[in-house]
Amino acid sequence: MAELVIRKVNSADIDDIVDVEQASFSSPWPKEIMLQEIVDNHHAHYYGMFLDGQMIGYAGMWHVIDDAQITTISVIPSFRGKKLGEKLFLYVIEQAMYMGAKRLSLEVRASNTTAQRMYRKFGLVPGGVRKNYYTDNQEDAIVMWVDLS
Repeated sequence: MAELVIRKVNSADIDDIVDVEQASFSSPWPKEIMLQEIVDNHHAHYYGMFLDGQMIGYAGMWHVIDDAQITTISVIPSFRGKKLGEKLFLYVIEQAMYMGAKRLSLEVRASNTTAQRMYRKFGLVPGGVRKNYYTDNQEDAIVMWVDLS
């Protein structure tokens, strides 16, 4: 039976994170930015999802006082459709609540209806639109949020 582990990542995981990022996004974050987030940003918390030791997904959030903001979440395309994204997202929500967050928000591409459906399962609702948010194609982002208290 395969072993699925979700844990906080560190700088030693950076190459795996970059691999997931590049496999998942049309405009991946540069390695230097990811490393800075993990090492230097004291508000940032990043978690990796590992299947039998291989990173297959990761997620990040910023936590400031009562607010948690999901900065990124991804599962490698070949592992999608298996509810792994839901497990990872639930883990991050649980971490946010443990840290005392009362609200959680994120931005999602307007075209990413699959992700939007998943976020709705966890109670997130649309709260606004950020016009031309994504720099690769100027797509709008839908801001979604949920009250955790």
